[in-house]
Amino acid sequence: MTIQQPPVKLKGVGDSLWITMDASLPAETLKQELCKPFERLRHLAVNARVILDPGENPADDSLIDDLGAFLQQRFQVGRVSGPPKAKITPAAAGQKGADTGQNAQKAWLHHSDDTLVIAGRVRSGQKVEARKHLVILGDLNPGAEAIAGGDIIILGSLLGTAAAGQPDNEKAIVLGLDLRPTQIQIAGYVAAGASSSSGKKPEFASLKDNQIVMADYLKDNIFKRLAWPEIR
Repeated sequence: MTIQQPPVKLKGVGDSLWITMDASLPAETLKQELCKPFERLRHLAVNARVILDPGENPADDSLIDDLGAFLQQRFQVGRVSGPPKAKITPAAAGQKGADTGQNAQKAWLHHSDDTLVIAGRVRSGQKVEARKHLVILGDLNPGAEAIAGGDIIILGSLLGTAAAGQPDNEKAIVLGLDLRPTQIQIAGYVAAGASSSSGKKPEFASLKDNQIVMADYLKDNIFKRLAWPEIR
């Protein structure tokens, strides 16, 4: 028995309405299908940010623009765009494929959630970027760089450069099981140098009184002060 997927699926992701659609269908069919969930939302869709994700079917910009204009006119939604992208920039051009996981790290990585999770070591000369939160299951070596619009979580050694909360999210943190960065940036604030723990305990960096400070995560976890879990 074959289960046919709906041509349009809607879910809330962060502060956006994420639409996964079958871009192989005609635009007029997609408009009819889009009306179904948006008519149920009614006023909740007004001024909402909408992301149109073609999934595995490639879609050119003209389709995104056409559907976006339709949603803005019909349902008064806010900005409409395609899915965000994150990329891993390979090291120097002469580096062998075996060192960069064959061709996997040479391609754009499409992700449909607010958090990008990657596994493995990020080597010197490589850069990892995420639209919002970034989790690395491995080390960030000296000379490597991690950039995120939200938090950066390194489940390993953070020995390179990490820039969280870009460009202006001052609530972002940088956490590492072994936090000895070359440089840390949170929003527009920059700090250099390693922590004093020498990797003996998980630590996190955050902004306090307009400067970046490092603290023991298990002892000074800022999230335990929250009365109720909240979405980052």
